[in-house]
Amino acid sequence: MTTPRDLLMVAMDAAPVRAVERGDLALALAAAEAVDLLAARAIALDGERIVPGYRPALTDRLLDEAASSVAQQMPYEPVGEWLWRRGRGLSEEYLTALEADGQLTRRRHRRWLLLRTDEVVLVDTPARRDAAHRRDSGEPVLAALATAVGIGEERPDEAPDVTDDDVTTVITALEDAIQELAAERQRRDRRRDDAAVDNVRRGY
Repeated sequence: MTTPRDLLMVAMDAAPVRAVERGDLALALAAAEAVDLLAARAIALDGERIVPGYRPALTDRLLDEAASSVAQQMPYEPVGEWLWRRGRGLSEEYLTALEADGQLTRRRHRRWLLLRTDEVVLVDTPARRDAAHRRDSGEPVLAALATAVGIGEERPDEAPDVTDDDVTTVITALEDAIQELAAERQRRDRRRDDAAVDNVRRGY
């Protein structure tokens, strides 16, 4: 399994207790892809910009698509911009992939808070148990990704010990993007509340 698939499974297992915002998860899945692509040397970082690697054979279709989406010529794309672009609709793509692989099943009268419109549950498979073991063992990269989207305990005083500088850059870009998305939600909620107050004043 890949880091994005592990992250999605961990998020779904956590969903009945702590819901994850769909947009946050999509950004985190893109960050998880970047982490795996760095490990495979399919990409590298030049400062905060993603540069293409030597394109090894990637057996995971979505990871291969992620590698293909990287700008091949200068000016290369900053990590944060790539997360926004790659993350669009990514949660649904990974759900479809997990279902195709038999990792998910659909069940009536059961809704995950994570995915309010989909009645899907994880199947008890070796992949799910491996993802849970990776989470429970405190593996730094998965822990950092999970913490960024609010899965598990509140952020500790010391961040998970990610020692790779490039991975740290990706995690930082993810945290910045999630904060930006949260700020946009607050602005949208404020506009909606202001509109509701105006309607009351006008007698509606």
